[in-house]
Amino acid sequence: MNDQNDPLLLDHEADGIRELDNKLPRWWVWLFYLTIIFSVIYMGYYHLFAKEKTSAAEYEVERAAGEKIKNATMAKFEATIGALEASKDEKVINAGRQTYTTLCLPCHRADGGGLVGPNFCDDYWIHGSNFVDNVKVIWHGVPEKGMITWKTVLNPNQIYEVASYIQTFRGTKPVNPKPPENLTPAKTGPSEYE
Repeated sequence: MNDQNDPLLLDHEADGIRELDNKLPRWWVWLFYLTIIFSVIYMGYYHLFAKEKTSAAEYEVERAAGEKIKNATMAKFEATIGALEASKDEKVINAGRQTYTTLCLPCHRADGGGLVGPNFCDDYWIHGSNFVDNVKVIWHGVPEKGMITWKTVLNPNQIYEVASYIQTFRGTKPVNPKPPENLTPAKTGPSEYE
């Protein structure tokens, strides 16, 4: 079978291997032609004549619907912030601890003693020390002090959980806490966000 004059063998070779010049299977050729026909019909149907929405257009419709739901949820949460109270539920506290450990610990330390961010254990809070103030500070952030607006990252439940967890630091004695940032203890009355 080493016939160099075989009409099915091509002239080139690589590493002693020569390629056969045989025809493709007919089913494969017809499948190839069908894909070309399908692509032409698809382009005409979806792009030229716009008989149906493209996947990009469907995405935009779904994104707008999702944005509407998100905005309604955020507005509802903002309207009820003033009536919130810290949760004592262990599940909520543990969920808040997990989020705090992931996102808040680098600035506030594991024991809440404060690093870049404030100390959560003392009574000298600049933006108010009651639970509602905590929720508002997390929700709105304090951009001028480097704290981002978490409402764009966390959902309302996560913010509630983190604020509930932060309340567990009140009255604890962390090792080497950050000194008070406010020389007078925070009032528990209305905050700057009201």
